[in-house]
Amino acid sequence: MSGDSPSSILSKAWNYAHVLKNAGVGYSDYVEQITYLLFLKLADEMTELGFDNPIPPEYQWPELSSKSGDDLENHYRHTLENLGKGPGLVGIIYRRAQNKISNPSDLQRLVKLIDEENWSGMDVDIKGAIYEGLLEKTASSSEKGAGQYFTPRPLIRAMVEVMEPAPGQLIGDPACGTGGFLLAAYEYISHHYELDRAARKHLKTRALRGTDIVPGVVSLCAMNLYLHGIGSANDDPPVDRADALAQSSGKKFDMILANPPFGKKGGYTIVGEDGKITTEKQEYEREEFWATTSNKQLNFLQHIVSELKIGGTAAVVLPDNVLFEGGAGETIRRELLKRCNVHTLLRLPTGIFYAQGVKANVLFFEKREASEKPWTKDLWIYDLRTNQHFTLKTNTLKDADLEDFKACYQPGKFAKRKETDRFKKFTYEEIAARDKANLDIFWLKDESLEDSENLPPPAELAAEIIESLEAALEEFRGVEAALAQPED
Repeated sequence: MSGDSPSSILSKAWNYAHVLKNAGVGYSDYVEQITYLLFLKLADEMTELGFDNPIPPEYQWPELSSKSGDDLENHYRHTLENLGKGPGLVGIIYRRAQNKISNPSDLQRLVKLIDEENWSGMDVDIKGAIYEGLLEKTASSSEKGAGQYFTPRPLIRAMVEVMEPAPGQLIGDPACGTGGFLLAAYEYISHHYELDRAARKHLKTRALRGTDIVPGVVSLCAMNLYLHGIGSANDDPPVDRADALAQSSGKKFDMILANPPFGKKGGYTIVGEDGKITTEKQEYEREEFWATTSNKQLNFLQHIVSELKIGGTAAVVLPDNVLFEGGAGETIRRELLKRCNVHTLLRLPTGIFYAQGVKANVLFFEKREASEKPWTKDLWIYDLRTNQHFTLKTNTLKDADLEDFKACYQPGKFAKRKETDRFKKFTYEEIAARDKANLDIFWLKDESLEDSENLPPPAELAAEIIESLEAALEEFRGVEAALAQPED
């Protein structure tokens, strides 16, 4: 592969993914194995440049690449098991790592694929682009749900551009997936500012912090950031595996950018001694939360507010139910409007996420100090959904589709905002007077309602019906709980 272009290397690597898919190795498993092997190869190459190899000698690349057959498979399995017990970035990348390639000849071919290229000789943008390309192809090619960790990159870039991250800030993502937001913030700061040595070191090793609950995804994120020059084997990893909702991170962020996982409820299954299976709702009791709920997105919203510094800003992707759900949803919305300056809502189109039928939005706000008066004065809503039709294959969301939103947003110059057909202002008084402080606001005429041929696909309609039924069921549960309370 040596001397090939980045697109050629990506094409060869992805073509081999198809071969392994036929052998029973899923796309996401394939990219995980690429991650484990590529880090070993990079660590070996970096020693030639004078850096210490963080991998113990018996598990370094030459030991692996020199073997074949069953010896290779056994050595690789032991390598993964032992490196997962290590500290720092090595431990993060190999935590719970397993060999998913059972055929030694397939494994040897993948080792050879990686061994042929001098990865450390590539510019970080090039090798990062190759890995990011593998992640995107995995998300678009896998079965339902496999792309939940991949937010469309044009959306991420637009969010970061209007948020304008700056040097010296601590920027976080409590549901970081493969690191898209952290990477975009890094690239924005790198390209918009002249950084001295201290500022660049801070950006690479201290400025960006992510958390995710899925070990395999944390590994992909750590590697994605590492290949883009973020983090090192000798510093605290920029990403951690944890349940972000369980407790505070202990940090206060200047900026949080996030797309918390889709799926409304959190819960766990209990098998009793009699064999009876029951499902318990998972709720988080935290003093800094305004309401207790099993709705994951509402909990993430509360968590994000609690993690911000006073004056800190956030941009968060949230499903429609967060805008209109009653009970805890209403409590959280009203508190958010009072305690933060909730200034912008971007209504996203359907067809841009890998989960079918998702209706989502981006909420932009700034945390403010305690006050008797609400901090939200005006909420500006940009409707990018009505009469917009996107798909994951033939009509994907592009950077150009968000140019008008970015122009309307006016970062740092909200007083200069002007209403357009798609961009409207609603005062705090108007919103507070709405039933349940409902933010699910539309004003454009939906042309699809007049033409049955423009109806969404059946899977999308089914997802909408399920969402509505779940919201109604949650309302009934609230009524049931209220009726169950003993009278004074």
